[in-house]
Amino acid sequence: RKIAWGTARFGRAACAFTFGRAPAVCACGGQAADTTAPSGSVSEEKPVAQVDTDRIAAAAEEPEMWLTYGGTYDEQRHSALGQINRDTLPELGVGWVYETAKPRGAEATPLVVDGVMYVSSAWSVVYALDAKTGEELWVYDPEVSGEDAAKGCCDVVNRGVAVHNGKVFIGVFDGRLEALDAATGEVVWSEVTVDQSKPYTITGAPRVFKDKVIIGNAGGELGVRGYVTAYDVATGELVWRFYTVPNPEKKPDDAVSDAILAKLANETWGDDGAWVTDGGGGTAWDSIVYDTVNDQILIGVGNGSPWNPDIRDPNSDGDNLFLSSILAVDADTGEYRWHYQTTPRDRWDYTATQQIMLADLPLGEGGADRRVVMQAPKNGFFYVLDAEDGELISATPFTNQNWTTGEFDENGRPVLVEEAVDLALYAVIPGPTGAHNWHPMAFNPDTGLVYIPVNEIPFFYDKTRNVKDSKSFWNIGYDAAAGWPVEYPAGTLDAVADMDGGSLLAWDPVKAEPRWAVPFALPLNGGVLSTDAGLVFQGNKFGDLVAYDAETGERLWSEQLVGNAAAAPMTYEIDGEQYLSVLSGWGSVSNLIAGFTYGEAAGKEPARVITFKLGGNEMMPAPLADQVVATPKSPMFGEPEQHQLGMQRFAENCHFCHGAFAISGGVIPDLRWSAISANEQAWDQVVREGALEKQGMVAFSDHLTKEDTDAIRAYVIQQAWLAVANGNASAPGAY
Repeated sequence: RKIAWGTARFGRAACAFTFGRAPAVCACGGQAADTTAPSGSVSEEKPVAQVDTDRIAAAAEEPEMWLTYGGTYDEQRHSALGQINRDTLPELGVGWVYETAKPRGAEATPLVVDGVMYVSSAWSVVYALDAKTGEELWVYDPEVSGEDAAKGCCDVVNRGVAVHNGKVFIGVFDGRLEALDAATGEVVWSEVTVDQSKPYTITGAPRVFKDKVIIGNAGGELGVRGYVTAYDVATGELVWRFYTVPNPEKKPDDAVSDAILAKLANETWGDDGAWVTDGGGGTAWDSIVYDTVNDQILIGVGNGSPWNPDIRDPNSDGDNLFLSSILAVDADTGEYRWHYQTTPRDRWDYTATQQIMLADLPLGEGGADRRVVMQAPKNGFFYVLDAEDGELISATPFTNQNWTTGEFDENGRPVLVEEAVDLALYAVIPGPTGAHNWHPMAFNPDTGLVYIPVNEIPFFYDKTRNVKDSKSFWNIGYDAAAGWPVEYPAGTLDAVADMDGGSLLAWDPVKAEPRWAVPFALPLNGGVLSTDAGLVFQGNKFGDLVAYDAETGERLWSEQLVGNAAAAPMTYEIDGEQYLSVLSGWGSVSNLIAGFTYGEAAGKEPARVITFKLGGNEMMPAPLADQVVATPKSPMFGEPEQHQLGMQRFAENCHFCHGAFAISGGVIPDLRWSAISANEQAWDQVVREGALEKQGMVAFSDHLTKEDTDAIRAYVIQQAWLAVANGNASAPGAY
């Protein structure tokens, strides 16, 4: 249906509007938009975005909507819609495409409420679109500074919004939680949820339940202390806060977590070490789920900070609660209910922040239904827990892993492999990207299968060298250059990349075993959607959106997108037509490929919402032409010792954004082919003085010496010429 939104409704071709604390301003010039709904508009006849706890709890009865991040409170990402099915798949075509206003990572799941799509993308920008046509209704830009971009581990991404009683909630990258008017995009209230002087960020989607909105935070790689906070949806007033790890003095915080930290967690930490100054980690950066049956919040808790517990907490062998745990707290008060720690004393960045899913499975006495919590976190085990009390029902490896024997001791703790604890240049699998990362999985109650995007990416850990002398921007406590050669022969990167892989895995949580798997040559395949039609939809790094048979894994349909598809697809229905939407662009499919594995990722496209429907005949946008010429812009300079130092400092400070071996994944420029790298003065202006700070490239002069940054530049140029020598780039003409 068409929705009248007054003079606030303009397509982006005409003008994009930004609504914030100041009066709305037209981004392309001209007068501010009048966002007052005119007499007789939908805003007056019927309130916009009227979603409350009861409506989300009954979301399965409204499959034509997508009311919350995971589809329902149980976050199964399964839809009862079936108009798009095996018979009609050949008719599926592009209905509309919307290009977001700002580039960078695309990870969000759109919400659709009463004909309106609310979706976020990079830099925490929120878009309201007509879900039938893709026409822009309003845009809100919270104006995150480029300087704040340096606080993020994995790009300035955002995974989604929440909607409740006429408001749209967005967790802003710089630590704000904001409530927007769903009709206009204007800010209703804004609360700073973190100490913004510290490297906190927010990338996850808020969740709403009862009269509260809850949000966590990220930043464990840079050194912060994790917590979650519930706010009043109407006013933004803080209701309760739960810290996931103790404070350095092990004293009360005047928070709801005080009692359980004193009773259970404090004793699992020592009294000194890096955690005392760096916060300890435990950030809850993604999964936060409301369990309606038990009236509790389930929180996925993140990794330790630093990763290395010998530095984080050197004079203790405690578990460091509640790192890498599934934590249950009372929904009204935030008081502790139970926890299960997936990785005691985490040392590999094995977060338990990955998707938490609720279901009723025949695991009770006599095969009766039992309400369970399911999670496939980074560490490679699939967990099934009793939702009421956290009792472990099963924990089974769902992919290759070598940090444990695959067994548990009499206390239910994983039996560790000695080499994975000693970490003397040991290739651990899964690596820090995890056997399963943020990319959502899905559950089909008819097949009884969970569909998991699986990664197989090893990572070299070394705590025996280059740790004390490290100048790493990331707070990991390991040699960031472990396993890195300065020079390598042709074919080396391809051989190393062959170690990486992934699959779409159909997992039976009752039998605790796989049913089928579709292998991929490359990891970090995208999120998943399941439907009643027996289909599983998933995007991948190759830029395909694919439909699989839910029972067998047979590939039934695919469409080439423009850019990669890391985000999970979702589906909805308007006027009897079913739509299928997915975000495509860069996203962590390319960014994390650059940061933790080897080889250049395809896809440098802006983020787009691409929506399909039966009979859709719109054209997919043409891919952008790659204007980068892969040729060195400077003669090679420096001695091997300088290249070695440059490699070390690059690995410690640059490769998480600019890519291993200076090979960009596409999100951030490839420094090997940059004119800035070719010029010492330009290099210093950017790297040392922060000339591109507004774009997220902050100054490093306070962190690195001139000798360090010169060495990084020498290493980057050396890597450019190495690519020429190995046949991966062209030699330039005369300088």
